[in-house]
Amino acid sequence: MNKYFQKTFKKFARLNAGQKEQLSQLNHSGEQGGSIKLPKKKIIITSLIVVALVGGFFAVSYGIKNKRVLVISSLSALNSVSKFLPISQDEKKEIEVLNAIVTEFTKKDDQEKNFLIMLQNEAELRPGGGFLGQYAIVKIKNGEVISTFIEDANLLDQRISAKIPAPFPFKRMMQIKNWKFRDSNFSPDFPTNVEKAKYFFRLAGRSSSGFDGVIAVNSEVFDNVIGLTGPITVPGYSGEYTKENASRKLEEQVEKAYIMNPEIDTQNRKAILKKMAPIILDKLLTLGNITKVADLFHNELKNRNVMLNFSDSNLQKLAESVHWDGTMPKDWDGDYLMAVDANMGALKSDFYIKREMIYDIDLTQPKPLVTLNIKYRHTAPYGDWRTSDYHSYLRVYAPQGSNFLESNMVSHLNTNNEFGKTYFGFMCHVLIGQETNATIKYELPESFSNIADYKLLIQKQSGAGDVPITVNVKTKDEQYSQQQNLANDLRFEYEK
Repeated sequence: MNKYFQKTFKKFARLNAGQKEQLSQLNHSGEQGGSIKLPKKKIIITSLIVVALVGGFFAVSYGIKNKRVLVISSLSALNSVSKFLPISQDEKKEIEVLNAIVTEFTKKDDQEKNFLIMLQNEAELRPGGGFLGQYAIVKIKNGEVISTFIEDANLLDQRISAKIPAPFPFKRMMQIKNWKFRDSNFSPDFPTNVEKAKYFFRLAGRSSSGFDGVIAVNSEVFDNVIGLTGPITVPGYSGEYTKENASRKLEEQVEKAYIMNPEIDTQNRKAILKKMAPIILDKLLTLGNITKVADLFHNELKNRNVMLNFSDSNLQKLAESVHWDGTMPKDWDGDYLMAVDANMGALKSDFYIKREMIYDIDLTQPKPLVTLNIKYRHTAPYGDWRTSDYHSYLRVYAPQGSNFLESNMVSHLNTNNEFGKTYFGFMCHVLIGQETNATIKYELPESFSNIADYKLLIQKQSGAGDVPITVNVKTKDEQYSQQQNLANDLRFEYEK
C-alpha cells in the first residue's frame, strides 16, 4: 500500500458535541471503509432540561423538588470530578456547559424565567424539525416550575390578522397564501426560526420580549421518554402507551377523533396530557433513572431532536460552543451538504419515509462535479387519515457559488443564496409503497478542486431520523469511499 492509500478522511461529529474524533481508513478503488462506533457518554442532564422539555411537553407543573436537588447536586459533583476523569475534552466541555446552565436557572434569586417550548411533530417534517402543532410556555423561579401553558398553534394563528405572504413553496404546493406561526420553522437554521416564531407571537398580540429561552422539541423525544419509563396507562383513556406507539397513539387521541367529528369541542382535546404528565415524571425522575435520563437528553441534543436558544448572550455562546443551538455555520470554508425536506402534503407521511444518500464528487474536473442521489422509500401499506403520497419541497444546500446542472425524478424550482450557501429547490413526490431516486448534479467553485485542502461538512436536518450516507471522492490518482449513518452532523477531511 503506497502513501496515497494511507491518507484518510476524518469522520468528525463535533458539530454535535461530545463525540471523540475518530479516524477510519478509507479503502482503495471505492471499497467501503470500516464503520465507526461512537463511545457512549455518561453525563447528568440538568433539571432545567428535564423539566422544561418533559414538563413543557405535557403542559403541567409537577412537584419534583427533592429529585431536582438530587440532579443538580449530581451534576455539580460530576463537573468537579470530570477534571480528573479519563474522558475527552469534548465531554468535559459539555459537562461544564450543562453545569453553567443549571447554575443560572436554578439559582435562588427570586427572578422569574420564561421559556417558549416549540412542540414539533417530525412525522410531518419541516425544515426546522417537525410541524409546529403546539407550543408551551414554561415559567420557572428559583429553579422550580411555577406555571405552564399549552395551546394549539392554530389557536394562536387565529388571532393574527396581518397578511404576511407565505414562502413560495406554500403557495405553489399547498395553496397557502398567508404565513403564520404554525409554519414559522421553515428554515433549517434554528435561530432564524426562533426570530420568526417571536415575530408571529407579536402579530398575535402576545409579547415575545420576555422569553429567556426558546427550545424546540421533536415528538420522538416523547417516544424515547416512554422507552425509559416503560409502558404507561392513563386513567380514563383506553390502551397502553409504549416506546413503539406513544406519539402515534397520542396523535390519534388528540387529533383523529376531532378530524372525523369536527363538531367536538377542540379546546379540551389535550386534557389527556395533564393526566399523563405526573405519571411519566414520577417514573422518569427516580434515582435509578438519572443516568439514563442523562444519556437520553444528551442524545436528543446531539441529533437535533432538541435545540436551544437563549436571550442571554453568554448562555447562547455556551449552547453554540457545544453545537446545541441548531445553527447553519456561516463561516465554514470547505465543501458542504445539507438536504432539507419540507412536507407539503399536510399529513404525517414522514413516519413512513426512509431516506438514503450517496454523495459522489469528482475532483478531476476544473470545477468539481457533484452527483447527489437521494433515495426515498414510502413504506406505508396504504393511505389513511394521516398518510398519503409524499410531497416534499426539497432544498439542497451547497457551497456558495455552486452551479446547478441537471436533476432527475425531481422538478427544479429555484436557486438562491442564504447563510453563506447556495441552495437548489425542488418538488419531490413519492407514491405509497414506491420509491423515488432523486438525482441532482451541480458544480462546485474551482477553489474546491485541490484534494490536499478538501474537507466536507454534512449537516443533519432536525427530525429527519438516521440517514445512511455514502461519500465517494474521485481524484486523479485514486478513489475513496466512506459510509456512515447521518444520525448527527458529520465531517470528512482529507489528511496527509
